[in-house]
Amino acid sequence: MPYTPPLWPVSIKGVALDAQGRVLLLRNERDEWELPGGRLEVGSPDGSQAPDISPEQALEREIEEETGWKIQTASLIDGGTWIYEPIPGRRVLIVTYGCTVLTPDQTPLVSHEHKQVGLFPADEVPSLTIPEGYKRSIAAWYAQA
Repeated sequence: MPYTPPLWPVSIKGVALDAQGRVLLLRNERDEWELPGGRLEVGSPDGSQAPDISPEQALEREIEEETGWKIQTASLIDGGTWIYEPIPGRRVLIVTYGCTVLTPDQTPLVSHEHKQVGLFPADEVPSLTIPEGYKRSIAAWYAQA
């Protein structure tokens, strides 16, 4: 039997700020706030769904799908790559980018993937139910921006 190595899921996330400098967060099915983003698309065999050509392009697509916001991916956030275990035994590699929001005055929408959308000032983030890795990434982007 051939050896099949275990694979890590990779999730590309983005720190995006609105015109008032509030960070965009989405409430997931675990009732945690999280940054918008998602997995890289491999495309479909019939070519009807094109594969993502880069993590940056995947993030731009994901944020638009999840919130309606158009963004341009800026840079990787220092310290924004980390391992998250959302449920015991399931680990995900999180890769976080800062974003330039091209539609900062647009009210973000909530997609079927999440329960709620929220915009939070930097000083509220530490008190939210949100994984520590996201908190660090948000703080790092605010320090850089």
